[in-house]
Amino acid sequence: MPNIASILKSEISRVARKEVRAEMETLKKASVHHRAAIAALRRQVSSLEKELRNVAKGTARSSRASASEEDGDDSPKRRFSAGRLAAHREKLGISAASYGKLVGVSGQTIYHWEQGKARPRAAQLESLAAVRGLGKQQVAERLGAE
Repeated sequence: MPNIASILKSEISRVARKEVRAEMETLKKASVHHRAAIAALRRQVSSLEKELRNVAKGTARSSRASASEEDGDDSPKRRFSAGRLAAHREKLGISAASYGKLVGVSGQTIYHWEQGKARPRAAQLESLAAVRGLGKQQVAERLGAE
């Protein structure tokens, strides 16, 4: 007859493993459920942050529009295109420094505008619009006078 102590010990180990396995299954299921809930919450937070950014952009745009309306500025809205600025300067056949003198800024500023690294302010847009209406002869006269 085998030793009763060893049989009892093996039976206790088997029952303990069975209990532990059952508890682990419960914990694994709970863990999977929690991970899915966390992922869903992260997606929700991401979408809410995106929506918040869009709302913030909208309020910034509307506040800028209302601010310009409050100024009573009846001047037309000016658009800026870096490519068109470079094309106009090339058409006139002048350097960025010369073009900058016409507009009232430095040549480096003209380069930055053309490369899209910076954008002109409203007053500078008006100066650009004035220069845009000039021909080669008028530009030569202005540069010669300065």
